[in-house]
Amino acid sequence: MHKILKTCLFSLVVSISATAHAQKLPTNGSFHSPIGRIALKDGYPSEKTVKIVYDGIDFQRASQAYIWALPMMGMVQWQAEQRDKFGAGDLDFVDYLTFTDKLGLLTANATTPYLMAFPNVQRTGPLILEVPAGLTAGGITDFWQRPITDVGQTGPDKGQGGKYLILGPDDPNQNPDGFRVVRSSTNNVFIGARAVDPNKENALALMAAFKLYPYNQRENPPNTAHVHPNGRKWSGTQPHGMAYWEGVAKFVNEENVQERDRMIMGMLKPLGIEKGKPFAPDARQKKLLTQGAQIGEVMARTIGYEKRFEGATVWPNKKWEISLYLKETNQEAPHYTEIDERSSWFYEAVGVSEGMMGRTVGAGQLYLESSKDSKGRWLDGSKSYTLHVPPNAPVAQFWSFTVYDNESRCFVDTGVPPDRSSRDDIAKNADGSVDLFFAPKPPKGKPAANWIKTLPNKGWFTYFRLYGPTQPYFDRTWVLNDIEQMK
Repeated sequence: MHKILKTCLFSLVVSISATAHAQKLPTNGSFHSPIGRIALKDGYPSEKTVKIVYDGIDFQRASQAYIWALPMMGMVQWQAEQRDKFGAGDLDFVDYLTFTDKLGLLTANATTPYLMAFPNVQRTGPLILEVPAGLTAGGITDFWQRPITDVGQTGPDKGQGGKYLILGPDDPNQNPDGFRVVRSSTNNVFIGARAVDPNKENALALMAAFKLYPYNQRENPPNTAHVHPNGRKWSGTQPHGMAYWEGVAKFVNEENVQERDRMIMGMLKPLGIEKGKPFAPDARQKKLLTQGAQIGEVMARTIGYEKRFEGATVWPNKKWEISLYLKETNQEAPHYTEIDERSSWFYEAVGVSEGMMGRTVGAGQLYLESSKDSKGRWLDGSKSYTLHVPPNAPVAQFWSFTVYDNESRCFVDTGVPPDRSSRDDIAKNADGSVDLFFAPKPPKGKPAANWIKTLPNKGWFTYFRLYGPTQPYFDRTWVLNDIEQMK
């Protein structure tokens, strides 16, 4: 027994020694690594290895910086589209009323109208946002999409309307009577809202009543323009390749560097992105930035569609996940910034507010996501699926299902609305439940009003939105079925 124990201990020591030796860099020689073959001579990297290592460093930094920049780049892209495609300035809203208007919007809801503005308070000075009383929901965020305040039903005005004074990061403090004063950490600001009044005329009147103007013109405020896309094509999808980094460089030069981002700024410097300097990358930098953006997007897509966050699954053994899975709206957890959690949401969507977190019974919104059928297979636009929505859905207002293209994250562009909601004239079963169908062609013998068209040879995913989620959702007594492939 003693001999056997001695032999085992000897084997363990040899194994540990071998492992430690294997992890130590050779003084002379080479070995294979994920970034290429590494060669050392007298402990120093060879000339070829130096290039391999620096290319590896900068490629890795570019791919991770892509993920870091996603919340901001969603804003930068959309701001540029509103300015360049629709001619909207700092003080103008763009109203998105129709399915066609919203084709460029990341994971839009086809049921409710939206209005959006992207002012730069460094150019305008402090701004006044007038929110009308009524059934609206929205918010103001900085360009990292961190909420500054909700407005409307889930905001401090509680749907009664009011005036918000928006200060920039460098504006002096002030607290005038009659205003709710908020401050953005970035010069560029996002203002977004939706009208949730079921009456279309009321909803449009509420949209038109939103106003935005400089504080220094408060005594005689100019009219606020409400611009419409009017069929013009646009895309809120984050740009690809070098266009992505051009947007990052532009933002870096327009904004103060925030403390949490200083490390990333150090990583971007060797890639040609540095505050106060023009972005003029050389051929090597362009190559690595382009590769980094490509792999960064694959990473973001994987993080979003194959979530690995503990607690993201809504119901046990179901494929439905909480899409907006941030612990806090400021994207900060107790000991870290929620880099993957915010990547998952902001790759797919834009905007976040307290009301969108689904934390208040009977108010706000909640977003559930599925990209797989009941068997765990990715949803395929070539196939036919069905979904049974049980009766008594847990909503104070309404629910909706929307189908999205898994590459653009916008509506599946089939020429018809990819959305069905409890507000629509859809067929219901005797018990109040609803069967929805997803397929390239209407399933035979099924109600056409309950069919959402998909595109062959294209993946898709869906959001199930709960407007005003009620207690049966929170205690999980109401359970949504998985999407089933039809035979």
